[in-house]
Amino acid sequence: MSEAIQANSLVTLHYRISLPSGQPLISTFNATPATLQLGAGEMLPAMERLLIGLMPGTHHIFELAADEAFGPYRDELVERVKREHMPDEEIEAMSIMEFTAPDGSRYSGLVREIDAQSALIDFNHPLAGKAIRFEVQVIGIS
Repeated sequence: MSEAIQANSLVTLHYRISLPSGQPLISTFNATPATLQLGAGEMLPAMERLLIGLMPGTHHIFELAADEAFGPYRDELVERVKREHMPDEEIEAMSIMEFTAPDGSRYSGLVREIDAQSALIDFNHPLAGKAIRFEVQVIGIS
């Protein structure tokens, strides 16, 4: 009998994240399967919890509400940033910008609008506020 996935398992699987409408966002089903170390922050904790107890060779589909997936959309994460605090480069609306925090960590935001004085940057995860479908086919456990 095969062993079930544990909280610290190294798991090889195919996975697909899609919107409830079925629109795929990320999929490994037509590519190389993913190998992930559970508990190492490689996958959203809510998704990792769904994998625990699954057996190799099984296929599952989970529906996650927005709060369970990438969290609610938070208006306070949309900020107006002065151009003087931005890189001196060509910046277009609806592009992703990288920022460095005072502690040296890096984060990104979506430029919603921009003019000569400032830009409106959305620091929410692109899937914040959206329910998702998480499909997995467990291939093996190490």
